[in-house]
Amino acid sequence: MINIAVIGVGRWGVHLLRNFLALPQVNVVAVVDPHSERLAVVKQQFNLDENVVLTTQWQDLQQLSGLTAVAIATPATTHYTLVKDALNWGCHVLAEKPLTLDPVECKELCQLAEQKQLILMVDHTYLFHPAVEGGKSVVQAGKLGDLRYGYAARTHLGPVRQDVDALWDLAIHDIAIFNNWLGQVPTSVQATGKVWLQAEESKQTNTSPSGLADLVWVTLTYPDGFQAFIHLCWLNPDKQRRLAVVGSLGTLVFDEMSPSSPLTLLHGEFEQQGNLFLPVNQSQEVLELQKGEPLQRVCSTFVTSILQNTTPKVSSGWVGTELVKILSALTTSLNHSGQSISLNNS
Repeated sequence: MINIAVIGVGRWGVHLLRNFLALPQVNVVAVVDPHSERLAVVKQQFNLDENVVLTTQWQDLQQLSGLTAVAIATPATTHYTLVKDALNWGCHVLAEKPLTLDPVECKELCQLAEQKQLILMVDHTYLFHPAVEGGKSVVQAGKLGDLRYGYAARTHLGPVRQDVDALWDLAIHDIAIFNNWLGQVPTSVQATGKVWLQAEESKQTNTSPSGLADLVWVTLTYPDGFQAFIHLCWLNPDKQRRLAVVGSLGTLVFDEMSPSSPLTLLHGEFEQQGNLFLPVNQSQEVLELQKGEPLQRVCSTFVTSILQNTTPKVSSGWVGTELVKILSALTTSLNHSGQSISLNNS
């Protein structure tokens, strides 16, 4: 049995708790949250056994004997300390994204996990979504022909974060999907944005010295010249969760707001007749997907990785580190009026 503690049972952490309670190989031995009322709610909601430790102090976990792993769903600013301590206690770690806000810290944590021979995994839930897994198969099978470009939109009306901007709150999902589908990471990035709601000095942070951007436009350029364009905004009532890759033979669309057909392959290409380019072979194919909750797959993969002592390839600490590195470069670009920032991907 894997004895696990869940740290943070807010909006997302409660779902981690639910999934770990449902896994037969897992024994939830502790739940940590700074708000005692949340602990009382989850105790009743999940009918937790009296033996489950409920505490507002995460340091109390160090006193637990036989603790195997921790799942961390707390604000990103707390991740570095929590992950480092858990690894030093000899615990495997599943951390909510982003791993930290600093790629140097991320790298340090990955190296510490390797030194301790422990699993460090990041909860990039979208990488376990059946539509993302299916989309990767389509792209890498060459069904789109020569890849032209990609685009994504992630917009909604709130929640408005007060610790990070729209870039850090939203972009990581689409960047992770593009990297996963393409099987590569960007060599350069650009970002521009607008601040409307939180431009006052109190909202200036290391990642957002001019305030917290509400709107961000991102450009990712990959080694083969492929470019992806991402629209991010948390004050737009037009809620969108849409990502697409365009090729010479068609376009693959992942639309999360279309639950009946989230992954669609739009066939179509041009046939040249003289000076004209005529559309041909146009059709629409809704792709069938496997069933399953993405977060359940995340938790199962974490457990399997521990039991088999194998690093999770899809969402390892190193994958999380690369994404934080990209976000940091985008922040530099955002703070320098959209300057192109090169990435050293060695």
